[in-house]
Amino acid sequence: MRQYDACRTIGSFVEKATGNPVMSQPPLAPRPPLAGCLVPALILLLLCLIPVYFLRFIETALGHLHLTPTQAALAMFGILFGSLINIPVYRIPRDEEVTYVWDPWGLSQMVFPQVPIRRETIIAVNVGGCVIPVLVAIWQIRFIVGAGPWPVAALLVAMGANIALSYRMARPMPGIGIVMPAWVAPLTAIGTTCLLLSEPQYDAIRAPVAFVAGITGPLVGADLLHLRRVLRLPVGMLSIGGAGTLDGIVLSGLLAALVCGWMAS
Repeated sequence: MRQYDACRTIGSFVEKATGNPVMSQPPLAPRPPLAGCLVPALILLLLCLIPVYFLRFIETALGHLHLTPTQAALAMFGILFGSLINIPVYRIPRDEEVTYVWDPWGLSQMVFPQVPIRRETIIAVNVGGCVIPVLVAIWQIRFIVGAGPWPVAALLVAMGANIALSYRMARPMPGIGIVMPAWVAPLTAIGTTCLLLSEPQYDAIRAPVAFVAGITGPLVGADLLHLRRVLRLPVGMLSIGGAGTLDGIVLSGLLAALVCGWMAS
């Protein structure tokens, strides 16, 4: 208000000196900080929409395979909720040497020699990340075989290329397991399938071929062929498909089927 009174005083002085009226306006009211609330609201909305679009992604990808709506729904819920279940299939004992440090009062440390401890590594398979995709792939093979010898040959070539490239790009990491770039398996499956089955007569079989090739790359090339190397790492559990819905086996197969299905439609 003091600034406003000063403006009125200056305005009246100028009006008397020049004889022209001076129009003065009151200061604008401050606007509410909408921008500060809009950004967190948009981020929250985006976080709420991500699961919805992800479910839509799974549903659409499974819809391009030879599954009835009931089978597709069961497969989707099996992938989602099965990711919480790991089935142990084998236990491998291993010996580790551990150094004990005794420091009860924080003044001095007594280091004892290394003592061998017998532990074990549990090999397990994840229901949602491995079992369900493999069952869906087995179901697709019967349709691929029924389509003729060339789709079968294209499937074998696509599987071989994806397995070889996945084996080349996968790396065992201590405390984590096996890591691989996420784009390797789906792009290899999509590229080889579309190259070998580019004719319109193979539109109905292209997505199943891409799906089977997409899951065999990470499953065989990344996991099974590196199993002996991973067993040397100090890990308590090695779960094949252990990331569940976000595992490379699931994502590469679904993404390959989705892209090839879109191209066919």
